[in-house]
Amino acid sequence: MDWMKMPPLSALRAFSAFAEQGGVAEAGASLNVSHAAVSQQIRALEKHMDVALVDRQGRALELTFAGHRLAQALQLGFGAIGTAVQDLAQESDARPVKMTLTPMFAAKWLMPRLGDFREKHPDIDLVLDPTGAVVDMRNGGFDLAIRYGDGNWPGLEAHMLLPVQRIVTAAPALLKNETITTPADLLDLPWVEELGTTEASSWLRERGVTSEPRGPRIRVPGNLLLEAVLNGQGVAVKIREFVQDELDSGRLTELFHEEDDCGYYIVTRPGDLRSSARRFVTWLRRQGQS
Repeated sequence: MDWMKMPPLSALRAFSAFAEQGGVAEAGASLNVSHAAVSQQIRALEKHMDVALVDRQGRALELTFAGHRLAQALQLGFGAIGTAVQDLAQESDARPVKMTLTPMFAAKWLMPRLGDFREKHPDIDLVLDPTGAVVDMRNGGFDLAIRYGDGNWPGLEAHMLLPVQRIVTAAPALLKNETITTPADLLDLPWVEELGTTEASSWLRERGVTSEPRGPRIRVPGNLLLEAVLNGQGVAVKIREFVQDELDSGRLTELFHEEDDCGYYIVTRPGDLRSSARRFVTWLRRQGQS
């Protein structure tokens, strides 16, 4: 096919709509354009093909023999395109919604709420990938991520889901012989970190402590981190909202807390989400507001 000789798609679409609807006004309404725009496109198509497609001599516009022939071909062609587009869209929407998020957020916030989502959207399958690593959203087929931060991830779109406060905490047994008044006092204590992160070094550096922690570090999967801290294995950076019960009961002691504008964000690639992912994001945002 010589694409350079093909008429503009807009002209073919306008003519096909005219043939299907039976008039320029009706065709314009179906395309959400004016009837004058439809007439202009049809004339441009006739000029391009150098053939009359519409008989304008009577009171009503009628298709010529050539017009009928082209209309039939366009009906088949646009019909096949429409069917293929619809089928592909349905196949895409049938794929599970894939999300990356931290194990702690998954366990403490998302999992207790998922029953509501399953009840409201039984037709949508989910794949959750809990990891402490920051996954590249441009690869891996993820529809969205839940990330902690300030919402600034270049090249991605971020919407606040849950404002939270980070704290540094430890079990009282670990601190019984320690006097902690400044972040530097934590350098000699053991730290517990989530695999794939450098929370100890990052937190200390943000507070002007350039030295690396001298105490031992234990790196564990996110779902084991809280248990390790409760058992006195080390100091950890935690989200207050996820350990409030342990703080209230005295099983954990708060050492420092942050005053910033960070929180958990819904992060997606630019552009429209497929329907199933969009419905999941809408549900997430409603949960975050409740």
